[in-house]
Amino acid sequence: MKILMDKVTSDILEELEKTQRDFWNIPRETGIMLNMFIKMMNAQNALEIGTSNGYSGLWLAKALKETGGQLTTIEFYEKRQSVAIENFKTCGVFDIITPIQGSACDILERFEDSKKFDFVFIDANKREYVKYLELIKPHLTQKAFIAADNITSHAEKVQTFIDAIDSDNDFQYEILNLPGGLLTAYKNT
Repeated sequence: MKILMDKVTSDILEELEKTQRDFWNIPRETGIMLNMFIKMMNAQNALEIGTSNGYSGLWLAKALKETGGQLTTIEFYEKRQSVAIENFKTCGVFDIITPIQGSACDILERFEDSKKFDFVFIDANKREYVKYLELIKPHLTQKAFIAADNITSHAEKVQTFIDAIDSDNDFQYEILNLPGGLLTAYKNT
């Protein structure tokens, strides 16, 4: 597996991987996949629901730096967001990131109609995935991409989300066999 990262970011990612269980971070394989998806689709406006310590955000932001894009990231816990912000600054990506602290549902409900995203990564409260989908759908661009983590590891908690995607003709989706399971969905319209 070849990873194109600068030394500082590579070192930070390795350090954060040591605390993966404490911060509920995605596995490296998922980070690499998300990074590649953003580059392949030339994403410009990405949304991350569940910042934690910034591990997944670094994978997203490094790709967005290459595409000229921006990342909006939402985290419920202030302490985790503070750690993430420091990691974003250290790795030179904070200039393209808008961190928002608070309840994801409350924040998504307050987004202006004009706020649009072509890439969304969901990795927060598993039981709220279906609500996130409902709230972000009006903010998705045509041909937007959604990735949601922990689809197989938390199958019971995210089943309503899977059912919602499955019954919505606007989406084509697949569940990738990555650690924890990653649902990827493409908005057809």
